[in-house]
Amino acid sequence: MFEQALIFFQQSPYNFTLCIGILSLMVGSFLNVVVYRLPKMMHNDWYQECRQFLADEVKDIPAQDIETITLSKPDSTCPQCDHKIRFYENIPLLSWLMLKGKCSQCNNAISIRYPLVEATTALLSVIVAQHLGVSFNTLCVVLLTWGLISLTLIDLDHMLLPDQIVMPLLWLGLLLNINSTFVHLSDAVIGATVGYMSLFSVFWLFKLLTGKEGMGHGDFKLFALFGAWIGWQLLPILILMASVVGAIIGISLMLFKNHQREQAIPFGPYLAISGWITLLWGEEIWTWYLAFIG
Repeated sequence: MFEQALIFFQQSPYNFTLCIGILSLMVGSFLNVVVYRLPKMMHNDWYQECRQFLADEVKDIPAQDIETITLSKPDSTCPQCDHKIRFYENIPLLSWLMLKGKCSQCNNAISIRYPLVEATTALLSVIVAQHLGVSFNTLCVVLLTWGLISLTLIDLDHMLLPDQIVMPLLWLGLLLNINSTFVHLSDAVIGATVGYMSLFSVFWLFKLLTGKEGMGHGDFKLFALFGAWIGWQLLPILILMASVVGAIIGISLMLFKNHQREQAIPFGPYLAISGWITLLWGEEIWTWYLAFIG
């Protein structure tokens, strides 16, 4: 079945790209749910673990009522009036446009972020399909793209890079490179190790010198993830791009939005964006960079 589908799409790349785009629109709608609910699920788990660990110390303190929440339950509702979202009000992009960006019940505005996430997910996935063509590798990179979008938004909102997303994608990169899909397996293993240990070392050096934590442990794992996919050779250009973009945005925030110097800025989004670009065009960028400096 898979081989027949592959042959069909190879004969009609346009249909492959179209299918990727439509599927990614639907996935983008689901990513909005993941970005909103996964951090809540994590906080609930941490609260329960803390209650169990401190059982004797908190036995006289009433436990908070925690809403049971998963990625599928409860049903999505309007945050203003609790109107249950019907299936035809949840069609990617179209529903938001037909409802004119407002809840059908209370007419309160629906954040434009939802259709933007859906459209961005579809656009980036189509770019991957166009760049890599009809192949199994394309599907894997599209899956990685979906994960990176989720990680970027969660880190922007909560300064978190959940292991539930990072670690499966890291292992997927290593598994794909068993057959040298993107790089040799040895380069992937070294890349994952170097990616993690490099930022880990920077973290501890900064902490020893300043007494402060300069980044989160999730950043180490995300950098290791890209090392597993692209190998160690392209990690320098990746971290250079992420650092430059992060510095520019950080300075801009301090200059134009009264952002305090001590206020933390998530580094994960810059790693995710730079890593995605490096995966697709890293060799070309590295060649240009070497020519530029020498």
